[in-house]
Amino acid sequence: MLLSDRIHERLRTEILSGALPPGAALPSERRLSEQLGASRHAVREALKRLQESGLISISHGGATRVRDWRRGGGLDLLLALGAQLDAPPELELELERAALELRACIGADAARRCAERADPAARAEIAARAEAVAAARDPNERNSHYERLWETVIDAADNLGYRLALNTLMAGQHVLVLDAERVGAELSDPDAIRALAGAIASREPERARALAVELLERSLP
Repeated sequence: MLLSDRIHERLRTEILSGALPPGAALPSERRLSEQLGASRHAVREALKRLQESGLISISHGGATRVRDWRRGGGLDLLLALGAQLDAPPELELELERAALELRACIGADAARRCAERADPAARAEIAARAEAVAAARDPNERNSHYERLWETVIDAADNLGYRLALNTLMAGQHVLVLDAERVGAELSDPDAIRALAGAIASREPERARALAVELLERSLP
């Protein structure tokens, strides 16, 4: 790990943990360089990344201050918060709930858009995956087909924001583990999955959204 990466990670952890609260002024680049035993270039790179993540505001000629990350941060902070080794249990529960509700929200509207926009090949793939879920006896195999079904739904919804948000959620395995046990309430009802695929195939966007909501919210805590 580069020195600037270590500095970035240390300061980010202090901000997200509250050790550096919103409004707090960071030491100058020179002071940080002295305290951390790093070059000013490494410190500057770390601060730039913190600014890009919405964690600090840099005022040239003034103090660099900590921002309220709940108002200024992006979805990437969901992963950063989940990676904190000393995160309290209540934060872990909040993160899991937030991630599952986001998944349900995105999935429901993606199903609606998919019913409107999917081409015949995507509709056929979704229907085939729904049948594969029903036919699979091994829970992990069933979950694999189910994941592929949702991958196709997201792609066929043709919304880049949904795709990038899903990528973020899938990258955060320390925040949200969508294994066969965690989504068991969804996997245990192949008829509901078939119904969703059928609504998409028959171009019924509102029905697809409603079925997706009912299905995905089964996994909410």
